[in-house]
Amino acid sequence: MNVTIQTPSILSQQLKSAARLLESVSTSSLIGQTDCAVEVISNVLSGGLPLLVCGNGGSASDAMHITGELVGRYLKERKALNCICLSSNPAVLTAWANDYSYETVFARQVEAYGRAGGAILGLSTSGNSANVIRAFETARDMGMSTIAMTGEGGGKMAAVSDILIDVPSKRTPDIQQVHICLYHYLCEMVEARLSN
Repeated sequence: MNVTIQTPSILSQQLKSAARLLESVSTSSLIGQTDCAVEVISNVLSGGLPLLVCGNGGSASDAMHITGELVGRYLKERKALNCICLSSNPAVLTAWANDYSYETVFARQVEAYGRAGGAILGLSTSGNSANVIRAFETARDMGMSTIAMTGEGGGKMAAVSDILIDVPSKRTPDIQQVHICLYHYLCEMVEARLSN
């Protein structure tokens, strides 16, 4: 049986929209902010300190993806890096959320795994995820650097972020597509610095 697959116009529109957004990002200040994040994260990891990563929903998956690239490998053979995903332990997440609150599930883990001089990378397309904001507040109290990847403006996370990487869009799927490009770049640059 022959099946003819035609690209729906909605897919064409989505691809064109994504291309326009990626083009605008390539000439924006986000490149400089991402390079600042590379510098901070490289310094943290080269000192053996932890990089904590967190997010909710699709951003939780992105947090796991980032952690997998840095603990495992991105492109080069090298030693493992001290990167912990706060979104990936269902026993911790569900126990703490059930007994205390979901709003503090990441902050509690920052208390457990964070160290002065370390860093936290939080992903939130809205920039308003209460549990990520609380984690950033706890991290700052502990002397850690805070790096946010968000949508346009950074939401409430802007006020608690040392480095804000805010994609110039309010549309969640578009923000997530750009986040993937940015954190792949981040992983590649960190790995290049730390595998020499």
